[in-house]
Amino acid sequence: MLQPNLLTNTPLKKKPMEINVYVLLLLVLLIASLSTYVLPAGEYTRTEVNGRSVVVPDTYQGIESTPVGLMDIIGSVHTGMVEASSIIFFVLIIGGTFGILTATGTIEAFIATLSRKLANQEKWLIPVMMLFFAMGGALMGMAEETLAYIGIMIPLAIALGFDVITGTAIVLVGASIGFTTAIMNPFTVGIAQSIAELPPFSGIGYRILLFVIMYVVSVLFVYRYAMKVKRDRGYGFFADGKFEAIATQNQKLETKHKIVLGCFLLNFVLLAYGVLQYEWFITEIAGLFLVLGIIIAFVGRLSPDESVKAFMKGAGGLISGALIIGVARAIVVILTDGHVIDTILYYASSAIHHLPPVLSAVGMYFLQAIIHFIVPSGSGQAALTMPIMAPLADLVGVTRQTAVLSFSMADGIGNIIFPTSGYFMAGLAIAGIPWIRWAKWILPLILTQYAIGLVSVIVAQLIGYGPF
Repeated sequence: MLQPNLLTNTPLKKKPMEINVYVLLLLVLLIASLSTYVLPAGEYTRTEVNGRSVVVPDTYQGIESTPVGLMDIIGSVHTGMVEASSIIFFVLIIGGTFGILTATGTIEAFIATLSRKLANQEKWLIPVMMLFFAMGGALMGMAEETLAYIGIMIPLAIALGFDVITGTAIVLVGASIGFTTAIMNPFTVGIAQSIAELPPFSGIGYRILLFVIMYVVSVLFVYRYAMKVKRDRGYGFFADGKFEAIATQNQKLETKHKIVLGCFLLNFVLLAYGVLQYEWFITEIAGLFLVLGIIIAFVGRLSPDESVKAFMKGAGGLISGALIIGVARAIVVILTDGHVIDTILYYASSAIHHLPPVLSAVGMYFLQAIIHFIVPSGSGQAALTMPIMAPLADLVGVTRQTAVLSFSMADGIGNIIFPTSGYFMAGLAIAGIPWIRWAKWILPLILTQYAIGLVSVIVAQLIGYGPF
């Protein structure tokens, strides 16, 4: 029972339970350290196959125990950040470039222009705007960046006869579609494939197919709900009239905005060409985005000082996620230095050795979904799990590409229902939607998306989704 406030005689609201991902990762780090004292040390023989390190099956052997000491534990976080530095700075550079893009006002102007054009075409609002945010998630890994647009979409949705949930879903569900299928998402597939030693953004054709499927299913779900609200206002949720007065959007899509958008699209064409033709990797891709930032700052008429500040603001917004990558890597450092990471691989592979590879892939998918609840950062989860999942995939006959797919699909779906997802909970706070209300509404879609993800992983393994 809540105790009353003695000054106002009103009940005090119970503070919601918050789960800090750093605390959880440090707890896992402690458990990993203790495991080096409990688990037997051992190692596999590894060999180079087409430039990638591969575990040789049936070569596991026990070695002398090497438990980590106190200084090893303390220093593992720094070591983890050093080892993951290429990925961390990759994330920060891309975040900085997006910061410059945002500072040019291009995204706001584009959304405002589309909103005006769709003002009398309400049936097109949902599929068109969800496609925009889905492409942002698929190509840029948009997540936290979408929060600024919830306040724009909700009043527009209400003005067209919909409700707060519809406006919020256009943004959050739309971006989640792209983030989940991750056509060229640098923060999930980009990092996971790098760790798994796969060619950057390889297997893109299958992910495009999944994007289309997830998009159609999600749009139909949101559209059907919105039409019910339009027919019966009592069916909707309006946050006590908080967004009833629509704000006038005066931004116009100027020539400079159009050129910035053109440069941004050209960047992805060059990226795809460089990856396919010249085998560009993280360093080259980061460099390409850095050049893009300079170009769009010039086109967007930002001064050098404004450009640097915008870059720092964009990179700063991803500092938390970047540091999570380093802390997650520290766990791998402890398991490696304690020579128990191969022991974990050995017992994991032995447990599922007699299962068909398809069932092993399914197991990876469900395991990644559980881990995502604890580690809501996509890049952090990739850094934590892929060093184990990639060699495990080799041992149990699952393609590495399927292992990456299991991660990306399980990672993205939970972003819009798990209360541990910080940006998602922030979005609900902006919209004034209680988590319970949102969860009840979106649960059928979430279950459908998980089912699609499960089938996609099974099919991927059956067709030998590769290149390896």
